[in-house]
Amino acid sequence: MKTMTVKIALRAVASAAILSAVMLVHPATAEPVIYVAAGSANKVLAIDPKTNTVIREFGGIENPHALTITPDGEYVIAGSLKESLREKGDTRPPESTIYIIHPIHGHVMSTIPVEGMIHHQAITPDGRYVISTHPTRGGISYADITGEHGARNVKTGPGPNYTVVRKDGSKAYVSNSGNGTISELDLRTWIVARNIEGGPSPEHLALSGDGKTLYALSARAGKISAVDIDGGKVDKVWDIGKGAHGLDLSEDGRALFATNRKLELLIAIDLVTGERREMKLSPQPYHLEVLPGINRIYVSSRQDPKIWVIDPGTWKVVGEIAISGEGHQMVLGN
Repeated sequence: MKTMTVKIALRAVASAAILSAVMLVHPATAEPVIYVAAGSANKVLAIDPKTNTVIREFGGIENPHALTITPDGEYVIAGSLKESLREKGDTRPPESTIYIIHPIHGHVMSTIPVEGMIHHQAITPDGRYVISTHPTRGGISYADITGEHGARNVKTGPGPNYTVVRKDGSKAYVSNSGNGTISELDLRTWIVARNIEGGPSPEHLALSGDGKTLYALSARAGKISAVDIDGGKVDKVWDIGKGAHGLDLSEDGRALFATNRKLELLIAIDLVTGERREMKLSPQPYHLEVLPGINRIYVSSRQDPKIWVIDPGTWKVVGEIAISGEGHQMVLGN
């Protein structure tokens, strides 16, 4: 593990004053807002789910692919897919950047450098540590957004792609696409407790509500694997075709949703009955998020600057959101 310097943009006294002011002005019953990492647009977008329109943009963020949010909605945190170039003779690993955004104030409050490009992010339930996957570095970093400890690294396996965290904050699971495993990370010690089966080249993950099953999607194999966490084994597999990408669970945990860029499909699998539904989405359905409380599925297009809005009950597209760049990770805030 290596502690890295945190580049804090505001002094502690100023930060405390701002946080106090925010507590006074932040509405107790704020309307939901969807935040989207917009990649090549170098922005994070804020979307009103009632009107399906972009209502705010946060710029100056280099190629954000990863996105998460603190549980209280106070900070939106983006991770850059871009690595900085080192000068000739500098043997230190390349760095990318975590951006801590304060939506109310409308700007990046601070940045944290980390080793290697950031692919996806998650956050601990206490809102303190941001976990980023670094596929070119063979592990994750966990960054303390309070600035007290900076960012530290943990090796997990080749090609780490995605992370999910248990609701109780005890463990996180990291998919290692290079060797077909999922690392179980003990969040009390930040040590990999064990590696379990993840199916072929696992990438995007979803964790069941009861914390007993991990669902791992493989783009290369075109499969979703259900992993029994206690046993550490794959106990069921669904074939959804090569070119699969996005994955999430319905709010009630009854259905799996996945996208397939190559076949241009949104796929639903009922985990109780086994029924399968498909919807044509063109071009190239990409990232997929089921955001709690809205009863909608949001699917971005890899080719066109837009996000489809799908009603899971009627299984129909009920809206499209015009964006800049392309939609990567999406989160819900206030």
